[in-house]
Amino acid sequence: MSTVLETEEHQALRAAVAALGKRYGRDYMTTVIREGSHTDELWAEAAKLGYLGVNLPEEYGGGGAGMAELSIVLEELGAAGSPLLMMIVSPAICGTVIARFGTDEQKQKWLPGLADGSLTMAFGITEPDAGSNSHRITTTARRDGTGPDADWLLTGRKVFVSGVDIADATLIVGRTEDARSGNLKPCLFIVPREAPGFGRNQIDMELHAPEKQFELVLDDVRLPADALVGDEDAGLLQLFAGLNPERIMTAAFGIGMGRFALSKAVEYARTRQVWKAPIGSHQAIAHPLATAHIDLELSRLMMQKAARLYDDGDDVGAGEAANMAKYAAGEACVKAVDQAVHTLGGNGLTREYGLASLITASRVARIAPVSREMILNYISHQTLGLPKSY
Repeated sequence: MSTVLETEEHQALRAAVAALGKRYGRDYMTTVIREGSHTDELWAEAAKLGYLGVNLPEEYGGGGAGMAELSIVLEELGAAGSPLLMMIVSPAICGTVIARFGTDEQKQKWLPGLADGSLTMAFGITEPDAGSNSHRITTTARRDGTGPDADWLLTGRKVFVSGVDIADATLIVGRTEDARSGNLKPCLFIVPREAPGFGRNQIDMELHAPEKQFELVLDDVRLPADALVGDEDAGLLQLFAGLNPERIMTAAFGIGMGRFALSKAVEYARTRQVWKAPIGSHQAIAHPLATAHIDLELSRLMMQKAARLYDDGDDVGAGEAANMAKYAAGEACVKAVDQAVHTLGGNGLTREYGLASLITASRVARIAPVSREMILNYISHQTLGLPKSY
């Protein structure tokens, strides 16, 4: 894929991460999944090379760069067949929120570990009856006592939370009562994995990935006053500050997966011969693969725009671009995987070629962390100014 719009530093980062990904590849990922283990070796090596925390502040051990660089890392690992899903959650969402809004103590406690990969953090927003709608979240936090040092009690449920079993803590989106209006407002809390009352149940998924999905049950989880991230009155701002990186990184996840599938299909079409000619010489095979490549390239351009806007501090502009990038990448990923499987025919459904499992996995980029339809709602309302239907 073309890199002419990237700086020399970005091109060097892309090449270096691609080399790392190649040393692990799809075989490593399928072995990890089959054994029910985790991507500890790849995670540790990526962390040692400084890739996991490339977006976090230098004073806390990070690379001092931004989402442009972190998205390159995830995209290239994905293009090699070994994406690290927790990169979306731990350094991108949680690391960004804590770096931008956390107290000095929270930054010192969490950011160095998130940067060097020794600590990981999950993110819990989705609820059974609310989806990702922050206005309908029912997980609530209340003070146990009066004064700024009073403990919090957190109660509620979350679903489809990735990697809770391997995360040291989970950043939970809850709601607190506004003392002035009585209305509920969103707030973010750091909940340690072993906190009393913090239960988790693994969700049985058809999706085959090293990172497992969990339902969380919070039964009056007692948290110290300093478990609240940032300002109690800035919860919505803080939440959206984490959701834009989430969408950018999900786009990177989809683009990387699409590139991996497309590369397998192109290699097959170039070498597989029927009637003395490679099947890739036939336009019915070649044109859909060319279209998939174009769609992936266009998705990457929008992802780069979103990352640039976010890194420049334009949260509003980044919100629009990040949603568009996530939408485009999800569509491009699904179409690339689908075309790759069809290009290989029956071989596309074998374990040997490693594409069949992507049929399910590619849907993640369409569904999570926000559906296509909600993105279309966002664009129609926020960008086009059309009235809401809800």
